[in-house]
Amino acid sequence: MPASRTLLPCFSLALVLAGCAVGPDHRPAEPQMPGDWSAWHGGSPALLGAERNAATTAVASTDWKAFNDALLDRLQARALAANHDLQTSSLRFAQSRVQRTAAAAQQGPQVNASGGVSRQRQSESGAATRMIDALGSSMANRDQLIRTLSEPYNLYQAGFDASWEIDLWGRVRRSIEAADADTGASAALLRQVQLSVQAEVARNYFELRGVQRELRLARADIAAAAESLELVQARANGGLVTDLDPTRQRTQLAELKARLPMLLQQEAQAMNQITLLTGAPPGSLNAELAVSEAGRTTGETKELEALQAPQLPELALGLPSELARRRPDIAAAEAQLHAATARIGVAVADLYPRVTLGAGFGFESVGSERFGDWGSRQWHVGPSISLPIFDNGRRRSAVTLRELQQQEAAVAFQQTVLKAWHEIDSALSAYAAERQRQAELAERERHSRDALTLAHARYANGLTDFGVELDARRTLLQARRDQAQSMSRLAVSLVAVYKALGGSAPTPMSAPG
Repeated sequence: MPASRTLLPCFSLALVLAGCAVGPDHRPAEPQMPGDWSAWHGGSPALLGAERNAATTAVASTDWKAFNDALLDRLQARALAANHDLQTSSLRFAQSRVQRTAAAAQQGPQVNASGGVSRQRQSESGAATRMIDALGSSMANRDQLIRTLSEPYNLYQAGFDASWEIDLWGRVRRSIEAADADTGASAALLRQVQLSVQAEVARNYFELRGVQRELRLARADIAAAAESLELVQARANGGLVTDLDPTRQRTQLAELKARLPMLLQQEAQAMNQITLLTGAPPGSLNAELAVSEAGRTTGETKELEALQAPQLPELALGLPSELARRRPDIAAAEAQLHAATARIGVAVADLYPRVTLGAGFGFESVGSERFGDWGSRQWHVGPSISLPIFDNGRRRSAVTLRELQQQEAAVAFQQTVLKAWHEIDSALSAYAAERQRQAELAERERHSRDALTLAHARYANGLTDFGVELDARRTLLQARRDQAQSMSRLAVSLVAVYKALGGSAPTPMSAPG
């Protein structure tokens, strides 16, 4: 009873103090946000697209199906399942969860079992002889007693001990809080890798489709140039024109054919990038990514088919604050700030005493005959305290270090938010600029086509030489190539907007004009 009356007040006081947690509490960061999408914009106001000025509402996060491309959806699924960077990030997230489990294990009692048997012999001239001399044994008895005690013997021991650190100052709770924040940061970084992989797949996919459009257009132009060469050669054979006109046409035909190897190399490079992102060897996706060659025709119909734009969704941006907060890098930076704040509490708690409740029970016996007897038992129970007195400033330095790391994390969070808004503004400006450029290129292509029609008619009637028609044809070819490249850049710009907004897929609306 006396021992229990002594331990009970200590245990009650420990429970009361265990509700404390030293160190600063984390408060969710409030990053600076613009009121609307047009408020923060660098550069010319001409790049403020209509989607920035439209009335916006919150947009739910969807997926890449907004682009209405079944093959792109399959490639995204393969990349999420087999991309090696994504697998590495997943393993890091799993590691953070295991580390959280290890931190939480400090909350409960620690129980250990032990056992052993040893053969021992005491020294005949060791410290035990002082006790024999103190008992006043005769010289004869002394020597006999020393020889008896120094004979080898077997010592058997077995038992268990338990300990529980009372979390008086919240050291363990702050450790768990930091581990939870680290897990949240790893989850956000995993989402960031997922978004990056998906954006890279989409970017390379649209670049591939753009190169393939250029290839189809180039082949159509080669076929048209070959037909034109036959007509010009026939006119030259009939004496209607000089041999200079067929020579000029052959030069243009060779120029068009010279573009094919470069375009084929770009197609192969884009295919390899996609197969790498999906964790596949080179060439494994050629059949799926290739454009069917069946039914290829020449002439105006084929040219229009080659210039057909991909079906892109319209943008509905939503609320700036909600979209920006969904960016995984911002979530990761805030979680890292939370972890750094919690670790200040861990360092501060190390400045205070640690109280541990301990207990143990076991058996000890010389020889195995009485090892299991109740009289061979031994036990202990009671608290222990560890009080730091002097460590030459090591613990105080640890607190200062954690405070500086927390300040660094706060600066990194603000920098991440600012960088995010720069990326968003740049992506939206690039998308708006490419839309405007595409509209102008379409007008240029229309005028170039009209000029070629007029030049061809004048040449056929003998009003101009072949050089005029040849220049008009080259201008039209360049206009069509620029327009095809612009279509690819527009799709890539939309992918960049998707990524900058944190993966909130554009809402499908009417296709851009």
